[in-house]
Amino acid sequence: MSGRREEILDAALAIADERGLEAVSMRALAERVGVTPMALYRHVKDKAALLDGMVGRLLSALLPTDGADAGEEPTWDQRLDALAHACRAVTQRHPWAAHLLFSRPAVTPDAVRAVDIIYLALIEAGVPEPQVPRLERLISTFVIGFAASEASGRFTPGALDPRGRRSQLPAGELPGHSRVGPWLDLPVDLTAEFEADLADIRRMVESVARGGE
Repeated sequence: MSGRREEILDAALAIADERGLEAVSMRALAERVGVTPMALYRHVKDKAALLDGMVGRLLSALLPTDGADAGEEPTWDQRLDALAHACRAVTQRHPWAAHLLFSRPAVTPDAVRAVDIIYLALIEAGVPEPQVPRLERLISTFVIGFAASEASGRFTPGALDPRGRRSQLPAGELPGHSRVGPWLDLPVDLTAEFEADLADIRRMVESVARGGE
């Protein structure tokens, strides 16, 4: 990536951090970097390309650095865990990012490299190659979906506590809620829940791999 293009994408991320993703436009970006809108088109051909470039810039933070400490090569599950944690950290720093990651395909070099990490981890785990793309989609959807829900506040009760929400419906209307009610009102440790979900994903991957033996 050229230094100028990198500067432009960093400026787009800064605008989104300050004013939200909807504030990112070619005109606003041109004003931020001090050029005319036409000058931007040498580096990003249109708004769609800009958004794709922003996805790549975000996902570049998920890639291993060349300066990583020498030592044993991480196992497949360690690589998946590291990628998942890095993705969650990105969306915690940029709460708008999860929506963008969900809405754009992985087409830039850094985005494709991030997906390739998952492919290789699944292959190393022993997943049959025809099943690798499906499991990559499942894992990516979980990680980005969890991050999006966390960033949007979907996991928090909001202005009305969970018990209050349930009381808006007639008694007996929610038999499932009644069964698990004692656990619904407990404080949620989202980090612990994320780790438990990753452990379930590892077991699922191992199960698929065993089925292919």
